[in-house]
Amino acid sequence: MKFRSVSNPVTSTPSGVTPPKRISMRVAEWLLDSPRLGENNSVKHLAGRLLKQPAREGVVAAQSRLGQLMCRECGNARDRRIGQDLLRQAARAGDHRARQALGEIED
Repeated sequence: MKFRSVSNPVTSTPSGVTPPKRISMRVAEWLLDSPRLGENNSVKHLAGRLLKQPAREGVVAAQSRLGQLMCRECGNARDRRIGQDLLRQAARAGDHRARQALGEIED
């Protein structure tokens, strides 16, 4: 009996499926942009966790949003410093929001 070699359907992503990184980005942005949800501290914490991995992977929009969130919402200096570093990376990549947020912070 001969078996055909077929790509593993469990590990391959079908063409119509959005990668998880983009889904978490969209959910985090929706949570933060939602008028009532975006004010809740636990929602901000969840959105930050969703943005963390894409930001580490170099997604500029995630770096920008997470940097802004960390600079505005975190109470300790370490997190604010990490937020500023994320904003600098995003600004170097050409993100205008990050550049603007850096200008506001450093003034």
